[in-house]
Formats: sequence, C-alpha cells, structure tokens
Amino acid sequence: MLDALAIIASDPLATDLGPLTALADSIRPDDPADSAPALARLRVLDQLLRDHPEHAVALRGHLLHQLSVRRQVGLYADTGILSNDGFLHELLKRLAYRLLPPALDHRKLEDCLDVVFRDPHDSQWLSAVPLAQWQALWQTLRDAEPAMAATAPTPVGAELLQAIQVLSYRISAIGMEPELLRIYDDVRAFESPFLMQNVELHGWLQSRRLALEDPLSPVEDARHLLVLLDQCQHVIDRIRRQAQRLGTSISLTYRLLRLEQNLQRLNQLLAIVEPQAPGQRAPLALALVHELAAARMRQYSVRQLLAGNINLLARNVTENASRTGEHYIAETRGEYAAMYRSAAGAGFIIGFMALIKIMMSWLRAAPLVEAFLYSLNYSLGFMLIHVLHFTVATKQPAMTASRIAADIHRIGNSRDVDLDSLCELIARVWRTQFIAVLGNLSLAFPVALLLAMAYRWLSGHHFVDADKAAHLLHDLDPVGSLALLHAAIAGVCLFLAGLVSGYYDNKALYTRMSQRLVRARWLVSLLGMPRTQRLGDYVETGLGGLMGNFTFGIMLGSIGTIGFMLGLPIDIRHITFSAANLAIALEALDWAVAPRLLLLSAAGVLAVGLVNLWVSFSLALWVALRSRQVRFAQTGKLLRALLGRLLAHPTQFFWPPADAVANPPADASSEAPR
Repeated sequence: MLDALAIIASDPLATDLGPLTALADSIRPDDPADSAPALARLRVLDQLLRDHPEHAVALRGHLLHQLSVRRQVGLYADTGILSNDGFLHELLKRLAYRLLPPALDHRKLEDCLDVVFRDPHDSQWLSAVPLAQWQALWQTLRDAEPAMAATAPTPVGAELLQAIQVLSYRISAIGMEPELLRIYDDVRAFESPFLMQNVELHGWLQSRRLALEDPLSPVEDARHLLVLLDQCQHVIDRIRRQAQRLGTSISLTYRLLRLEQNLQRLNQLLAIVEPQAPGQRAPLALALVHELAAARMRQYSVRQLLAGNINLLARNVTENASRTGEHYIAETRGEYAAMYRSAAGAGFIIGFMALIKIMMSWLRAAPLVEAFLYSLNYSLGFMLIHVLHFTVATKQPAMTASRIAADIHRIGNSRDVDLDSLCELIARVWRTQFIAVLGNLSLAFPVALLLAMAYRWLSGHHFVDADKAAHLLHDLDPVGSLALLHAAIAGVCLFLAGLVSGYYDNKALYTRMSQRLVRARWLVSLLGMPRTQRLGDYVETGLGGLMGNFTFGIMLGSIGTIGFMLGLPIDIRHITFSAANLAIALEALDWAVAPRLLLLSAAGVLAVGLVNLWVSFSLALWVALRSRQVRFAQTGKLLRALLGRLLAHPTQFFWPPADAVANPPADASSEAPR
C-alpha cells in the first residue's frame, strides 16, 4: 500500500493506471464474500493518508488528473443502465463477453474502472464496505491541500451536464416508444411529461453552462424539472398497472425497466449538481460513485440481467394466475356446493380417461407412439374438463398460491400485518381444496368401477388380468414403490402447467386475440361474425386454461416413456387417476384383497394427492413471492395463528360458516367466476 502511494507521489500527473491498480490490489480481500479485511485495509489507508499528508495531497492530485484526461459521460449516463439493444441481444452479448471480454479504451473513465478493479468479484466487497468508510476516506482527501503543480482543472461539471442532457433525450425517446403508447396512449399528447421534461431541461442546462463560464451568471432552479420527472414516474407506474390488465412482453418489461433506470440516474445527477440542502453534494456524489463502481463490476452478469427482467415479467404472468385463483376459492356455502359439483364432473370424465389409457396400452405400440396416444388422451380429456367448466383439484394450488402471494404482497412485510385476514384466506383455500378433492374422488372411483363391471358384463372377462391388477396396486404402495417420487414429479408438472396457463393468458391479452380473430376474413366467412366474436372472446379469456391443460396432458403422457427410454425410474402419479386405477384393480380381483393391502393402497392414493398438492403449491407460491419481490417475515406467527384457528374452529377448514359472505379483494378481477 505504501509502495503504491510512493509511486503516485513521485509523479501525480502520470496517466498510467498501474499505481491505482496496485492500490486496489492491496485493499482487495482474499475472499470477495468477506468484506472485513477490505474494511480494515481501507481504515489503514485512511490512517496512512492522515499520518502522511504528502501522500494524501499526491493521491488527490492524481485522482483529479485522471478525471481531467478521461471521458466521463459514458460512466454517468450508461453504467448500471440497460442498453438499447433489447433483452435478447443484451443477454447474448453478456454471454459472449463472459467468454471473450471486450477491448478497453483507456480514454473512457468507465473502462479505467475495469483496469483498476480487475477482479470480476470486486463488486462483492465494494458493495459490502459501509458507505461511512468511503465517506471518511473521501473527507481525508478533501482536507488535503494539493500543491499548485498537482492542481489541474477538471471538466466534471461540464461532463455531468452533458450526461444529464443525454439521459433527458433518452427518456424522451423511450417514453414515446410505440409499444408503450399502445398500452397507455394518453402519453401521445404533446404535453407528455416525457417530452416536456426535455423542453424544461434546455433552459436549465443553458443557465448552468453559462454559470460554469461566469460564476456571477444567474442560474435557474430545477424545481419544475423535478416535478416533470416525478410525473414521468407516475406514468411509468400507470403503464405497469395497465400491462397487468392488458398483458405484457419481455420487450415491454425491458423498456419500462430501462426507462425507470434512466429516470432514476437523471434524478441522481440533478441532486448532485443542484443539492436541495447545503452539504449534501459530497455524500450524494460519493454514493453515486459507489453505485457506479459496483455496477461496472457487474456489467457482464447474466444473473443480474435475468433477475431484473424475468421477475417483472413473472409477476405479470402470475398476476393472471392470481385473478384466476379467485375462481378456485369458495366463499359461501352455495359456492362450496358448486365447487363440489364442478369437481365431481371432472371426476366423472377422469374415470373414463383412466380406462381409455389402459385400453391404449393393449395396442403394444412403439414407445413414442404410445407416448403420443397417452398424451392425446390426457390432453383432450383435461381440455374437455376445462371447456365444461369442471375442476381438477390438483390444478388449484398453482392458481390459489398466486392469490395468496398477492394478498401477502398487499399487506406487505411490516410487523403489523393483518394475520387474521390471511388466515381466513388460507382457511377458505384449504376447505375449497378439500371439497374439490372429495368431488374428484367421489365420482372417479365409482365411475371407473362401474365401467370395469360393465366391461366384464359385456365381454365376459375382467377389464385387466390379475397380474395387471397387482401391478396397479403395487404402484400405489407409498412404501414399497416410488409412488411418492412419481407424485412429486406430477406436482412439478402441475406447477409448470400453471406457468404455461399464466403465460398464454398474458399473451392472449397482450396480442388482443379477440380482435385478431374478428379480423380474420376466412374465419368470419366460415362461422359468421356473431360466432367469431364469441369465439374470440372465449379464446382471449380461456386460451391460458386450454394451453395449460394441453401442456399438462402432454407431460403426463410422455414422462413415463421418457423415463423408459432413458433408463430412469421416473413416471407420474396423480391422485384422481390413482383412485380410478384402484377401482379397476379391485374389480379385477373381485375384491379379494387383504385388508392390509386395501388400507395401504387407499393410504397410497391419499399420500399421492398430498404430495401432488404440496409440491405444486410450494413451487407456485415460491415463484409468485419471488416475482413480487416479497420477503414474508411473519411465517412463524402465521403458522401459530393457523394452528390456533384450527384448534378453535376446526370445521372452518372443511365447511364454510353459515354467515360467510363473498368479499372480493381489492385486486380481484371483475370477471365472473366460471
């Protein structure tokens, strides 16, 4: 550290970055995740500069000289801000730079940071060191009195003004992008704050540039400009709310994030040039330098790019699942009974689907053909269930988890959250899930049993032989088989199907599918305008459900074949199909099953259902919370509150109270329940 300071003191006006690089090397900790050594070394550096004022003077002069000979606009206007290339291009560029870094231009200040902080993990300890320590080091350098030879004028003020102008023009351009105007066309007006802030900025910049040349020149204040920038942020918030209702895309999400970053950086630079209170300029400037240095170190981070974009997009996708989740929560006893009827209808169809799948296995087709047939059976069956407005119980968790996440997001992470209302919501979800499972099982089992008995009466022999029946029972054994693992795989499939459903719900809204179908002349001529309009309205609201069920059927039908071809013990177990298979096996064995085996098989069906629901719900809730950037800190209190409610009012988790009244939440969709 002293050697680097001595080299700087020998020639403060040198443009070589070697001494600063050596100084950064002496501070860098061996473990980037441990900032304690870096903090201790920075304190040592601060003390050295205090004990040796000549080194402080030389270091200050050297840093000022580096600023005077480097271009700074790119550092202020580009570092830490997404580029104009778009998400996919930026992702590919970062991947390429991870393999082959770009060439550096030492005339640019941002590239000089890459030379000085050359370790790719420097951002970890730079961000971890408290800002107070950087402020102490900054103050030590400010108190140093540089020699006349080391004092050189720096163009920092002019460079800041130029960066402000660049950011203002960029905000105007992004704010008038056609994709943003399509979502929120009120910004088409000439008085748009995105345009007016640039008009206001011109006068402010002119007065500031004159003040740099003549300190006695009058300077306009930036109060009106700050008001316009605040209006720009309000428009961005309104566009985001509109996008949740009308759908979004990666491109739109990327542009909104980039626009917000430029707006935030412009506010930061304005606060430095024109601080609102005396003495604020130095802390604000230091905080910005700290942020820019850390951002420059993360400029090629693929994880940061994905986290900044996918979380916002995932929130809009899961928002559709949250609104759909309202349809899967029974508030009153009438809705509770309706949910049972809806689930019973699904169980009736699944009883047929279970037998059709076994009949397809009689063909002894090639593995890929068999997977296609199974997938066709599952997909068409689930889509029929959706079209008839029936309910598959295991499809609920992916939707209700997003609804619970929306409620947690609304109450926030504070300590004064309303746990009672959250417990009430969870109790409603639980009893709705219970009645849906009961509805599925109450018809799937007897329908499959009756169909197997009808087949025996018509053909004179059982639907499956004894070996196949024994195999079906073995597949339900929660201890002696991989039933629970296969149930977990089915839970993952349910979760993925929920994401697919949310994605296509968002896509149908974003692309205005209803209007596109109405404009298709060939379709209008085939169906007529009224039918086409009804079809368009149905597709726009139901495309996500259709595609989610279709995808879920494909996954259920093909995973077993994929496991067979790869030699892996993977398959799926679904509670409703397991119940139907149990009925088929019992009929084939004429109910000549040991009580222990019967109880074990029944327990296996229930265990498969619990794993189905738990895995899909946990994954969906985790993604929904992450997409909303929610860190719920009241889990322990919530669990205790739920336990207390269960002990005090256990029936509320299985039967709605007589005085239950439907109270839709504030963010619930106005769409009527299916």
